[in-house]
Amino acid sequence: MRLSRSGQAIIWVLFMVLLSAMWLPAAPQAKMPRVEFLEDSWNFGRIKQGQVVEHEFVFRNTGTAVLVVNRVSTSCGCAAALVSKKEIAPGQEGRIKVTFDSRGYSGQVTKYVYFESNDPKKPRLELTITAEVETGPAPRIELEPYNLDLGLVLEGESSEARIKVRNSGQLELVFDIDNPDFTFLVGERKINFPYKIPAGREIELKAQLPVREGRTGPQREYVLIKSNDPVRPTLSVFISRYVVSKEELRRLFEKYAQVLGIK
Repeated sequence: MRLSRSGQAIIWVLFMVLLSAMWLPAAPQAKMPRVEFLEDSWNFGRIKQGQVVEHEFVFRNTGTAVLVVNRVSTSCGCAAALVSKKEIAPGQEGRIKVTFDSRGYSGQVTKYVYFESNDPKKPRLELTITAEVETGPAPRIELEPYNLDLGLVLEGESSEARIKVRNSGQLELVFDIDNPDFTFLVGERKINFPYKIPAGREIELKAQLPVREGRTGPQREYVLIKSNDPVRPTLSVFISRYVVSKEELRRLFEKYAQVLGIK
């Protein structure tokens, strides 16, 4: 089938437009930074408790614009991260020095380093450090409970909290409590501090709370325990109670006596 002259002309125009488009220079791409880390995790392996270890994460700007490091932070105060420089030119390298302090840790530990930059595709990256912290024989303190609610207490009456203290370690546990207005007993005997618990043994610590004259309503106390446990040297037990006056108790009794079936 033969095309008319007008049809041939249209095809010729379309062909020339296509040919021109093929020879036009490509539009220049916008310049942008791009961060690439050589590694995003590091394992320190086995280290001794109390040891401070360091590692450098190396990264490169593989983009076409300056890479700006906005922020480098860590998941806890035990690890610190410092960047070598804040602006990295295309093709250049930067380094992040990470320091981990293993004091107070034991067993498998994982911490994180957060890297924030002006890379539009990866504005926030997460780096990981791990270590197996070894500890020698030591005392280990365990408490039960950490939070204790004594419920309703009549004004002017003392109240008592019972706390189990266990030494699950291999060495003798020595602990101290600095609550001067509390009285502490083991069994029926008042004890003095520091107090010692042999390895593998447990005691029931009785804490007699002081009477707070003239104070009613919700009250919250705490017992601060300091020990020679290298992992958890300081622990707190929180004790709550609600103190009512005799008048308040009488009104409550009158209000709910019928509900409770009391005559």
